[in-house]
Amino acid sequence: MGSKTLHSQSWQSYNVKQSGVDDMVLLSKINEDAIMENLRKRYMDDYIFTYIGPVLISVNPFKQMPYFGDREVEMYQGAAQYENPPHIYAVADNMYRNMLIDGEKQCVIISGESGAGKTVAAKFIMSYISKVSGGGPRVQHIKDIILQSNPLLEAFGNAKTVRNNNSSRFGKYFEIQFSSGGEPDGGRISNFLLEKSRVVTRNPGERSFHIFYQLIEGASDDQRRSLAITGLDYYSYLNQSGSYKVDDINDQRDCHETMHAMSVIGIPEQEQALVLQIVAGVLHLGNVGFREASNYATVEREEMLAFPAFLLGIDQTRLKEKLTSRKMDSKWGGQSESIDVTLNVEQACYTRDALAKALYTRLFDFLVESINKAMVKDQQEINIGVLDIYGFEIFQKNGFEQFCINFVNEKLQQIFIELTLKAEQDEYMQEGIRWTAIEYFNNKTVCDLIENRVNPPGIMSILDDVCATMHAVGEGADSTLLQKLRAQIGAHEHFNTWRQGFIVHHYAGKVVYEAGGFCERNRDVLFADLIELMQSSDISFIQALFPENLSAEKKGRPTTAGSKIKKQANDLVSTLMKCTPHYIRCIKPNETKKARDWEAARVKHQVEYLGLKENIRVRRAGYAYRRPFQKFLRRYAILTKETWPSWKGDERQGVLHLLTSTNMDQDQFQLGCTKVFIKAPESIFLLEETRDRKFDGYARAIQKAWRKHKAHQTCGQMREEASELFLNRKERRKHSVNRNFLGDYLGTDHQPELQLLLGKGERIDFADKVTKYDRRFKGIKRDLILTPKYVYLIGREMVKQGPERGCTVMVLKRKIDLEKILALSLSTMQDDFLILHEQQYDSLLECTFKTEFVGLLSRHFQERTQKKLPLKFSNRLNLKLKKESWGPWSAGGSRQVHFVQGQGEQAVLQASSKRLQVSIGPGLPNTALPTKKNSLTHQSSPPRVPQNYPTRPAPPPPVSQQNGGSNATRQPTNQNYSFLHQSTNQGLMSSNMTLPFLPPTFNIMQLKDRGNEVQLNLDCLRVPEQGAAGAQREMLSRPTPGAGRPKPTPKPKLQLPRCKALYAYDAQDTDELSFNADDIIEIMEEDVSGWWTGRLRGKRGLFPNNHVSKI
Repeated sequence: MGSKTLHSQSWQSYNVKQSGVDDMVLLSKINEDAIMENLRKRYMDDYIFTYIGPVLISVNPFKQMPYFGDREVEMYQGAAQYENPPHIYAVADNMYRNMLIDGEKQCVIISGESGAGKTVAAKFIMSYISKVSGGGPRVQHIKDIILQSNPLLEAFGNAKTVRNNNSSRFGKYFEIQFSSGGEPDGGRISNFLLEKSRVVTRNPGERSFHIFYQLIEGASDDQRRSLAITGLDYYSYLNQSGSYKVDDINDQRDCHETMHAMSVIGIPEQEQALVLQIVAGVLHLGNVGFREASNYATVEREEMLAFPAFLLGIDQTRLKEKLTSRKMDSKWGGQSESIDVTLNVEQACYTRDALAKALYTRLFDFLVESINKAMVKDQQEINIGVLDIYGFEIFQKNGFEQFCINFVNEKLQQIFIELTLKAEQDEYMQEGIRWTAIEYFNNKTVCDLIENRVNPPGIMSILDDVCATMHAVGEGADSTLLQKLRAQIGAHEHFNTWRQGFIVHHYAGKVVYEAGGFCERNRDVLFADLIELMQSSDISFIQALFPENLSAEKKGRPTTAGSKIKKQANDLVSTLMKCTPHYIRCIKPNETKKARDWEAARVKHQVEYLGLKENIRVRRAGYAYRRPFQKFLRRYAILTKETWPSWKGDERQGVLHLLTSTNMDQDQFQLGCTKVFIKAPESIFLLEETRDRKFDGYARAIQKAWRKHKAHQTCGQMREEASELFLNRKERRKHSVNRNFLGDYLGTDHQPELQLLLGKGERIDFADKVTKYDRRFKGIKRDLILTPKYVYLIGREMVKQGPERGCTVMVLKRKIDLEKILALSLSTMQDDFLILHEQQYDSLLECTFKTEFVGLLSRHFQERTQKKLPLKFSNRLNLKLKKESWGPWSAGGSRQVHFVQGQGEQAVLQASSKRLQVSIGPGLPNTALPTKKNSLTHQSSPPRVPQNYPTRPAPPPPVSQQNGGSNATRQPTNQNYSFLHQSTNQGLMSSNMTLPFLPPTFNIMQLKDRGNEVQLNLDCLRVPEQGAAGAQREMLSRPTPGAGRPKPTPKPKLQLPRCKALYAYDAQDTDELSFNADDIIEIMEEDVSGWWTGRLRGKRGLFPNNHVSKI
């Protein structure tokens, strides 16, 4: 039968144009140009993923790609890497399976510069793991939290920069915790270095955090009134950069998604409203300006204090006091006293901004902690860690935050080098494996330049010393920092200074940092006055954000932001080192953020500093797999009798025995001192497949024995139930009383085209060939199928038109709902006839296994209707006919079936116009019951299974030769957040504060600059200078790949014998092939019967050998 459906094997089908190579280890030439050209070819053909062994290279397509659906999830689940095209789902599946198989923690390190697609990659990984892991309501709740944490943290932690419209301005390490069965039942997020300065200032052309714009665009009318939400240009913290809208971001829709995410995570509605209230309070706080009066600062417009004080639940007078003065402790002669110091304008602005940043940072920490509380788990077992952290970045003005971000990226690059280049080669040396060293640039020297404590001290240590010895902030401290840097590390080859700052030669290029503000931001001090002010708030939620004990004695040097991020980075490295790492290297193809725009210079720079060439060379010359002898033996012990269940003897000899038994080539592996090294991934896949087949065979044997046992039990019960229906009512055939019930006599598991005609997921309980009699009592063969809901009658028809003309196809002739069955009629004799009575018309059937069918039908009928199936036993049965739309039978009518005593076991039929007479000899008495003695062993009627070859002889060739036809965009939720339409301050403040008046903003600088657009300087988007790191990469000498050995010739593919069709042939049955003259058929099996098995156009089937000639 010809199939009408074409099933493509994957989204990168085997018969489409090949775009480069899937795995760059297979490149014929290994240089930057060849790597770039391969990536460019694939990128232009929309294949954004490429492998270097187990490392995935991902190029940002800047558009939605079609291959991230449920079909791809099913395709990659449990599949080996080589079976499908490169995909991020393959990495996620490999992590998940390795975690379950080895019981070890896994992690994925996603690296690349800002805008390369790291955040999206992390979301795809978490989405895949959520889909393939099972579990109940608790597990589903954890999955929902994992997925909904993304939009929530993106709203509060991501922003638009000149490099990326959705740039992560914080680092996140998400640990998804699993039970031993592989269900996600917990999790934890560790966050790093939120760029809080973005709340108060940013570069031209950039935005603050998304949540500010979401609140303004998505606020309800009630919120606009209670939170004083106006236009975007009203707020000083938002109008300074001249950027409000982003093309591919819908702030109004995202606002509803953010609120939905908070609900899923379990944040109460009252606290959700308070979160938005604090966000609005930060915006209003930024509108408080200062002017100079007698060398001191005073609030420029006091009415601007009303709304921030109202929203934060604090006294307006105290807010003014704390913004313009500071309480300082003075010690003299063992005595201490507090004095109030009035601030100047610069200090007052710094104090206001410090309070805004502190409020926002602590609010962000509250959200992270809320997510962690919702996923908390008492006992940690195994987990998968997903690292999504800010990418390496260079802006027009690079400050302290960029320095910290780039330092963390240096540490991640060092991990990659340590584990993929250095550690691998060191391991070969230690294990005594034959190896020629491959040189590469190690960025440890840059990491030491930044984080060293002494001899010489690093930049962070010098910065901390300056902050500890300088009490003032501003130009004085920053100048001292520059002087000390020049004096102590000025001669370092990766460091330079300039008039206003310094330059670091990072692994990804030279970055120019401005020293202004370094000391101030590193000190990261929130004065006690501001903490005390927030602790006096009438809102307990805000009080809880500031839990410090101000009366406690302060000891030691305060923790700086630099030392904090250095500790977090080193702790992160320690955590990652405890896991089995997987890598995704993201590449940004352009700075225009447009699809199919390929900037060769930019990509080449990334290819060079990511070390892709060195990675390919190490991978090509090295070994894809290594395992300690003990682990290898434990995993593959089942492959031989000698090693199962355990090897008795030397572990090294046991490994060698396993590899020899599986016929692995000697050049494919080496045995080290403690580990086995296997070169090609295909060798591992072969071992895994052999192991799976072994386990599958044993599992099938166990399953078969258990099913046989259960089937015998069920069969005996069903046979007794069915026999009870016929007891004292119908004679029995001698071979049917003790026959075992098999259910499926058609082999429906091997007939997918038949299953397509049934309802999706329906279970087949009975299937057999029957004879169905029409109104003229002419017999027609039908497939009778019984499921728990329906009775199906399926026939065969010849296709008369179209490309499949002449093919035989299965056709659904009748589908009867069990609930619409009225009764079942049978005779009292031993015949196989039965009449199925239904509301429209009846069906007269002759069914060999009627006892089994009637028993199952009776059981399912009772389950569906809660009533017993009416059974009628009589030798005179009435048959209601189907009404036809034309002809003499348009009125329907009826027929009679009479049963009379005859001779023998075979029924003799005699038909007249309106009556069928059935004569048959006597059978066993109607009191016959099955005997338990033979019930498990006796099977008089063997099952009818499809034969391998047709019973008819192969047809002769025709007399004369015949002519043959030579963004996923996220959808807004429909949830109605009723609390968003209520007064936000209702019930949140204990004081009877009235809603203050919102004054208009007035900014002299805005009047001067009105009408002038912000001019962006985009020089920072150019490809950076490579600096000393790039020079060292160029100087490294690299040996010829494979030590000059010639490339091995590929093994020839197995070719099947073929034949050419001499004549056209139309299939006469479902398992035969149709073909035209001159078609080429692959011969899979020859048989003396004259029917050969072959394959044509992907379909396998039988064909007559006298229609073809071997080639």
